Amino acid sequence: MNQILFCRKNNKLKEKYLKLYKLLFISSSVILLFFSFFLFLKLYKNTQNELLSKKLNSVYSISTLYSQNSIVENQVQSSVPFVIGIIKIEKINVNYSILSNSSNDLLDISVCRFAGPLPNEIGNLCIAGHNYVDYKFFSRLNELNINDTIKIFDLKGNCMEYEIFNKYEISPIDTSCTNQNTNNQRIVTLVTCNNVNGKRLIIQAKEKK
Repeated sequence: MNQILFCRKNNKLKEKYLKLYKLLFISSSVILLFFSFFLFLKLYKNTQNELLSKKLNSVYSISTLYSQNSIVENQVQSSVPFVIGIIKIEKINVNYSILSNSSNDLLDISVCRFAGPLPNEIGNLCIAGHNYVDYKFFSRLNELNINDTIKIFDLKGNCMEYEIFNKYEISPIDTSCTNQNTNNQRIVTLVTCNNVNGKRLIIQAKEKK
């Protein structure tokens, strides 16, 4: 009789644990599906942004083609276009259109000018780009070193090479990298986030002579 009672209790205990395991399995599956869906949406959005950025490169090519026309040149001088140039860094496979202004929405599309002159003009052209963890925009800036080369194409189709001379990090509220006192030099400053420590990575390059 005791054995029968023991078996019944044991069976009930097994059923209880089985239900618990099933509940844990279902909960874990739901959580996994949720995060998988969230990751898929994020990757899809990043992919769409990348495709849009590539399309903007085509817009730049058309703009430079027609900028040979004096009428269009006058229009460009009177109003800054949406795309103002292209940045290329062969070492880290960067090839993006530079948008004329910066905002949260525009920074999702491509890299943006947030301070300074138009590309290849005298001054400190500051370009910001998101760090998409080795997948998009400026995620590989940390691989650049002193003396590496950055290429900037302007609205007239001219390409100017810049040599990196400075690499450092600053706090998010530090805006010293936007200083326009360049002694009549052409400077390019690239800015992105360090996703590990929350600071900003700064890469500065000057015109190659």
